[in-house]
Amino acid sequence: MSVKRRTTAWTLSWLCVLVIVYASLYPFEDWRNQDIAPWSFVTAPWPKYNIWFDINSNLLGYAPLGFWLCLSGMRSGFSRTRAWLLAAVGSVILSFSMESMQTFLPMRVPSQLDLLLNTLGGMAGAVVAVGLEKRGWLYRWSQFRRDWLTHDAKGSLVLLALWPVALLFPVTVPLGLGHVMDPIQRFLLEWMPDAEARFASALDGWSQPVTPVFEMVCVALGLLVPGLLAMALCRRLGQRIAAILAVTALAITGNALSATLTYGPEHAWYWLTPPSGSGLAVGLCAMVLVLKVSEHRLTQVLLVLQLLLLVMLNLSPVSVYYEQTMQTWEQGRFIRFHGLTPWLNWLWPWALLIWAGWRLRRLHRHRN
Repeated sequence: MSVKRRTTAWTLSWLCVLVIVYASLYPFEDWRNQDIAPWSFVTAPWPKYNIWFDINSNLLGYAPLGFWLCLSGMRSGFSRTRAWLLAAVGSVILSFSMESMQTFLPMRVPSQLDLLLNTLGGMAGAVVAVGLEKRGWLYRWSQFRRDWLTHDAKGSLVLLALWPVALLFPVTVPLGLGHVMDPIQRFLLEWMPDAEARFASALDGWSQPVTPVFEMVCVALGLLVPGLLAMALCRRLGQRIAAILAVTALAITGNALSATLTYGPEHAWYWLTPPSGSGLAVGLCAMVLVLKVSEHRLTQVLLVLQLLLLVMLNLSPVSVYYEQTMQTWEQGRFIRFHGLTPWLNWLWPWALLIWAGWRLRRLHRHRN
C-alpha cells in the first residue's frame, strides 16, 4: 500500500498550470466571438505549415506538468498507473481548455496538432516520473532532502527552481532581478502622463549611473542573494560548498542562455565583462566567508542584501541598449515568453523577501 508523504510536487504542478495558462493566453487582450464552436479546431484541417520551434515548445511545455502531476499522485498514495492517468488526463483537459479559449483570441491559432503535442508531452513527463520512481531515484531524492535540507524547505526550493528561469529575461545588469521602475514608468506614461512626469522628476535626484563599480557590486549581490538562500537550506559544511558551486554554475549558465536566446550562440558570453567577472568573484568569495554562519543569520543577511540590491537597481537608469534588447524579445518567437518571464524577473526578489521574512519569523519562534 502506498504511503502519503508531504511533497513540493503539488505546488510545482500548480505552478506549471499557471505558466501554461499565461503562455497560452498571452497577451489577454482583444477577446472576440467568432461565432464558431470553441472546440471546432478538433475537426479543422491539419495545419499546412509547422515551425519546429512551435512543435518543440508545445511538446516540451507540457512535460514538466506531466512529471509533477504524476509525482504528486504517487506521493499522495496513488499507484503508478493511476498517477500516470492523472497526469495524462490533466494534460488533455488543460490543453483542450487552452486551445478552446484561443478561439477567442485574434493573435492565437488553436489546432489539433497543438493538442496532440501537448498531450504527448504531458504523457512523456509522466513516463519519466514513473521510470524514476521504479528505479528508486525519487526515493534517493527524498533521502537527499532528509540528509541535506533543513525542515520546511519547500518555499526555498521553489524559489531556487524559478531563479534560473527569471534570469532568461534581459536585465540592465547581469543577475539584477527586480528592476520594476521601468515598467512602472511605462504604466504611468500610458495611463497617467501627469503622474509619470512628477514621478520621473522625483527620481532624478536619486538616480545613479551604471559605473563599472556599480555593476560589479550589483552582480556580486545578485549572486550572493540566491547563494545565501541555497546555503541556508543545507545542514552541513560540505553541502553548503556544493550549494555555492551549483548556484554559481546556474548563474553563469542562465546568463549565457539568455544571451544565446536573444542574440544568438555567438554572443553567449557578451555579458561577461571585467566588472561582471569581478562581481562573480566577489560574490563567490563572500559566500565562502559565511560558510559556517547559522541559518538564522544567513536569512537576516539575505533580507538586507536583497533590499540593498533592489534599491540600487531601481535607482539606476535604463540604457538605450537595454531598450533595444526589449524590442528583440517583444517580436517574433519570443512573444509567448515575453509575457511570462518579465513577471518572474520583476517579482522573484519581492517573493524572496516575503518568504525570507516568514522564514525568519518561524526560525525566531523555534529559537524561543
